[in-house]
Amino acid sequence: MNLNLNKKIKDKQKNLINFLRDIIAIPSPSTQEKAVGIRILKEMRDLKFDEVFVDKMGNCIGKIGKGKFHILYDAHIDTVGIGDIRAWQFNPYSGKIKNGIIYGRGASDNKAAIACQIYAARLIKELNLLDNFTLYVVGTVQEEDCDGLSMEYLIKNSIKRCDFVILGECTNLSIYRGQRGRMEIKIKVAGKAAHASAPERGKNAIYKMAPIISKIKKLDFKKDSFLGKGSIAVTKIESKSASLNSIPDECTIYLDRRLTKEDGRESALRELKEISSDIQVEMLNYQQPSYTGLTLSAEKYFPAWALEEEHILVKAAKINYKKIFSQKPKVGKWTFSTNGVASMGKLNIPTIGFGPGEEKFSHTTNDRVSIEHLLKTVMFYTTFPKTLVNLLEG
Repeated sequence: MNLNLNKKIKDKQKNLINFLRDIIAIPSPSTQEKAVGIRILKEMRDLKFDEVFVDKMGNCIGKIGKGKFHILYDAHIDTVGIGDIRAWQFNPYSGKIKNGIIYGRGASDNKAAIACQIYAARLIKELNLLDNFTLYVVGTVQEEDCDGLSMEYLIKNSIKRCDFVILGECTNLSIYRGQRGRMEIKIKVAGKAAHASAPERGKNAIYKMAPIISKIKKLDFKKDSFLGKGSIAVTKIESKSASLNSIPDECTIYLDRRLTKEDGRESALRELKEISSDIQVEMLNYQQPSYTGLTLSAEKYFPAWALEEEHILVKAAKINYKKIFSQKPKVGKWTFSTNGVASMGKLNIPTIGFGPGEEKFSHTTNDRVSIEHLLKTVMFYTTFPKTLVNLLEG
């Protein structure tokens, strides 16, 4: 089967690469994914998926098979922005190919994965690898803005059932089984306005915030044996004052708090409130409409999750990897956050990750993926559902 599969993948290599370059060339920041979604849906239809549709949130969904076990392949189709275009070696929307590498915004995070998943689904049909499973290939939206939001909506509203999730977030061809969670928090302190020529008449809110930041920096967290330690970072600071020669009467900082299984929403908020009785601690909320106009409100709390290594989904991934690559896979975790915060973290659906590209290139001006990774990822995605079903059915 491997020889036949290798030949089939080679036959489709040019189309796969051209499709990936097409979707890299279409800018798709969060909430603006409509154009790239149309292109993805067209590819699914051209490749004869059994069913192709878009849900009310704008997620692009392709389906093959009608078996008992419902498997979801996910890759988000939104990206972060490009920043200063002068910092890029190549045009971020050109899909430049050089020395076997494809460059461009979203190449590693996460457009390579959706391209591989779509072509793997086609190969499953061509090679008659359909078994007792139903496979959904989904390009989700708004992940960069609010990870898990579209995944949760999709599973609850758009597909009938979901038993297993395979995330396409870049893993450098390793099998990932978890990630730290995260929270977005803001802290406010109040001051007293005064003319800056007589600062002693007021209470400078920025000065009041300074020792609070120092205490936040010194916070230490318990270590999880798999996920590691939690962390916290001040990512933004702002103040309010009547003018540039007025003492500010309010200062706000924004925090990125990374969580392990040892941490929770309430404990993370409590440890911040204990720093000072003179601060206001709040969770941030997300409420941006999708490109379809659907607006969902979500607190920006994303729980940590980890699937045990003995779980049948992880076992199937390791068996499949060894079977097609003739070596043991590396099993690890993401540093960043993924849609798994919804599928596994909130809905407790067994979830793993396998994807092309490396985390270190995500969100950088060197965003890229190798063609070798594309081909190997297609091979894994093509063979995995049948391997999983064979294990489930004994």
